Amino acid sequence: MFLIDYKDVNVYQESQLVLQNVNVQIGEGEFVYLTGKVGTGKSSFIKTLYGEIPIKEGDAKVMDFDMATLKRRHLPDLRKKLGIIFQDFQLLTDRTVDANLRFVLKATGWTNKIEINQRISDVLELVGMSTKGYKMPSELSGGEQQRIVIARAILNRPKLILADEPTGNLDAETSRQIVELLQQISKAGSTVVMITHNLRLLDEFPGRQFTCENHRLQEVTHQKPEQNINEELD
Repeated sequence: MFLIDYKDVNVYQESQLVLQNVNVQIGEGEFVYLTGKVGTGKSSFIKTLYGEIPIKEGDAKVMDFDMATLKRRHLPDLRKKLGIIFQDFQLLTDRTVDANLRFVLKATGWTNKIEINQRISDVLELVGMSTKGYKMPSELSGGEQQRIVIARAILNRPKLILADEPTGNLDAETSRQIVELLQQISKAGSTVVMITHNLRLLDEFPGRQFTCENHRLQEVTHQKPEQNINEELD
């Protein structure tokens, strides 16, 4: 079964065609990189996966949802089954790590206090932040904040995790640690789709690779173009 199944999909930003004839099938537990220069449609593609950009043309399925016919009122049902990791963290800065995670659980229907506390404890331990629940986001390093964002993304045990340049603001070693953590989560069964400009990571942490170029999204997993190593500088 494919978690993502796109056939002949055209992706638009308002009236502008961004990606044409997208044909992508991604299964459970896969680790997928999206690469390409700035402005080529990577983030736009990710946004179609959680309904931020609607599908107007083509056949698009994400898990059990038909993205071409999905009504806006049903978007919360889709997003409860997704984990989304943003480059700029988007943590609530006026509350602790624990309160950030508690807010998400309550917003997605959790009511049992004991179960909430246990789930928060479990995800913080998984991301190596079990002693940081009392901290405010401003008291954490960039890498620590990104670990909390990952913890938030996996709270509801999603089948699909979307990561939009999760290492974009991090140093090289912290970036390695974050991708290693995401690969561990993928090996546990969640599909991870990650945008990155840091192509060095692909050698150390292999996965399927798709690239956006000239309004196309194409798989290049087994290609090693010489210019790839410099793409992150563009």
